[in-house]
Amino acid sequence: MRNFGKIAMIFFLLMIVNACSQQEIPNAKNWKVNDFTFTDQNENNLTKGDLEGKVWIADFIFTNCNTVCLPMTSNMKKLQDKISEEGLEDVQIVSFSVDPEFDNPAVLKKYGESFQADFDNWSFLTGYDQETIESLAKDSFKLLVSKPAEGDQVIHGTSFSLVNQDGIVVQQYSGLEDIPFDDIIKHIKILQSN
Repeated sequence: MRNFGKIAMIFFLLMIVNACSQQEIPNAKNWKVNDFTFTDQNENNLTKGDLEGKVWIADFIFTNCNTVCLPMTSNMKKLQDKISEEGLEDVQIVSFSVDPEFDNPAVLKKYGESFQADFDNWSFLTGYDQETIESLAKDSFKLLVSKPAEGDQVIHGTSFSLVNQDGIVVQQYSGLEDIPFDDIIKHIKILQSN
């Protein structure tokens, strides 16, 4: 009977240790990303299904942007470098163009190259109409995208969105100022360990 008590105590302690090791992302969102099939900078299709099993970070930019997109893309490049320095694998970056009429694959490729983006895990997407990207941003990422009738600028959110292996947005961060790089890396590690 004494042995049964010891076994029960060991089992109980193992349960506690296991529960403590299951870290969670604070204030996690739970937004399902809708299915998509878009075109990347190399004119290849990228689908939501292609990202299954990977952690990914998404943002919304466009190449003619004269305000927020340059610093956002620069910050995303810094994040890509930090992901590489940490040796994190199966992490994808996805930048959706909010101006698909202008941003064809060749334009996006040149834009990415200007930031020395590593296209091995960073895709710049286009190949849809304006209504499609505005709906995806609103429905899946809770972000505004709106192209006014006049001018060539597009209004859009500036967040970086962290998406888990099941295609669920779990967190958003500023992509413009005071980027919490350490938190993003920590949260990626939590997703990959769970």
